[in-house]
Amino acid sequence: MAVTKSSSTTHFFQRANGGEPATGRWTPNTDIYITDAGLVIKAELAGMKSDSLELIVEGQRLRINGVRPDCCRAPHCSFLVMEISYGPFEAVLDLPAGYDLSQAKAVYVNGFLRVDVPPAQKPQFKATKVPISQGV
Repeated sequence: MAVTKSSSTTHFFQRANGGEPATGRWTPNTDIYITDAGLVIKAELAGMKSDSLELIVEGQRLRINGVRPDCCRAPHCSFLVMEISYGPFEAVLDLPAGYDLSQAKAVYVNGFLRVDVPPAQKPQFKATKVPISQGV
C-alpha cells in the first residue's frame, strides 16, 4: 500500500531557502494570512514546550526554530507510516513589506505557535523649523 502526501503552496510570501529544510532539519506546516489587525503566522508545533522555541527577527525575515523531542515512541519499533518529524526544525519566512516585525507578539497554545504582526506605522510628516546658527 502506497502512502502519498500532497502539500499546497502559498503565493504571497516566500520561504527564504526556497522551502527546502536545512540538512537534518524539518519545516513545520505554516499558515500566513492577513486580517484587519495585520499579518498572522501560525505554525503547527505539537508536542513542544514554548521554552524550546526561538523566534528571531532579521529585517522582514522571521526565523522560527527549535527542537521537537521524540519521547513517546517505544524502543525497537517498526514504522508502517511515519509522518511526524522530530528533532531540530527551522522555518525562515520572508514577509511582505508593510508589516512591523519589531512589534510582533507570539503565543503558543495547544500545539500551535501564533505570531501577530501589526502593520507598519506610516511615517508622520509634520512641519518643523530648523534652527540656523550664525556663521563666522
